[in-house]
Amino acid sequence: MAGVFENYERQYCELSANLTKKCRAATLVDGEQKKQRLSEAKVGLDEAETLIRKMDTEARSLQPNVRAVLLAKLREYKSDLNNLKSEVKRIASTNLNQAARDELLESGMADAKMVSANQRERLLMSTEKLNKSSDRVRESRRTMLETEDLGVSILSDLHQQRQALLHADNTLHGVDDNVGRSKKIMTAMSRRMSRNKYIIGFIVAVLVLSIILILYFKLK
Repeated sequence: MAGVFENYERQYCELSANLTKKCRAATLVDGEQKKQRLSEAKVGLDEAETLIRKMDTEARSLQPNVRAVLLAKLREYKSDLNNLKSEVKRIASTNLNQAARDELLESGMADAKMVSANQRERLLMSTEKLNKSSDRVRESRRTMLETEDLGVSILSDLHQQRQALLHADNTLHGVDDNVGRSKKIMTAMSRRMSRNKYIIGFIVAVLVLSIILILYFKLK
């Protein structure tokens, strides 16, 4: 998304430099040529305003950290556009005699050169800031992607651990069921052993009693 802003910004910088040239050229001519230069400059100002609005809309749709940097740059471009409007308005309202016009022309050329130099310097500084901002955005995006990959890895590990816990829980339930069944079997076996013990004791008692009776009768 920041690449769209950069594209608009590049178009604006070229248009601003072109408008500066048109303003300077308008101060060098008179009559119909001057009107034509001013007309072209006004059309360029409308295009510049459109680009400013597009940059503003694009900047406000980005993430807060990127948006703050781009809006700060956008304020500089708005100030630059206001200066261009003032320059065009000043040239359009000029209605001096030839002598004063010559003097104004010489002064205007110097001012235009100074303004152009200042604008170029500001644009270079803005471009440098944009490059640094773009580097920070790319670094932030790379960190975000690494964080996202780490989060996905952690979620995958947690899912595996959850599956392992569910399997262990199912195993424990199975062990509990087996222990319950084993307990029931042991209880039944214990009861049968107790019953068999009484039966064996009864049989032994009967055998002992039979042996005693047999010995008694033999001895008698």
